[in-house]
Amino acid sequence: MKRALFPGSFDPITLGHVDIITRAATLFDEVIVAIGVNADKKYMFSLDQRKKFIEDTFKNEPKVKVATYKGLTVDYCKEIDVPFILRGLRNPADFEFEKAIAHTNRDLAPIETVFLLTSAQTSYIASSIVRDVIRNNGDYTKLVPDAVRVD
Repeated sequence: MKRALFPGSFDPITLGHVDIITRAATLFDEVIVAIGVNADKKYMFSLDQRKKFIEDTFKNEPKVKVATYKGLTVDYCKEIDVPFILRGLRNPADFEFEKAIAHTNRDLAPIETVFLLTSAQTSYIASSIVRDVIRNNGDYTKLVPDAVRVD
């Protein structure tokens, strides 16, 4: 069974993430959306909220699982026996940043990184932009799946 881990903070999950996960589900038998926990980072949404957003978004996709983890992504991959890390690329800057991480990960463990380019329709969306739109009372609903709602 081919399994891939898609790590991130998903604060919140965006339509760009959904695009990558949906397309990855056609390539892999299982895609684990793994929310990294970083105690030093301040999140807009709680871990439980972020996990629920993802679970609700993919409730009808049995190939998509949601997990949380602490520490290095490669260590978590080894722990759950996942040989692939999935990453989405929006632009050349993403590629350069992700390439360095992929090389480091490969030095640390026998894990391959698979890159998928975001679709043209979602390539401009980033969680940081969504958070800014939310903070400023803008219409964030065009940038996130229906499961993401701010009360």
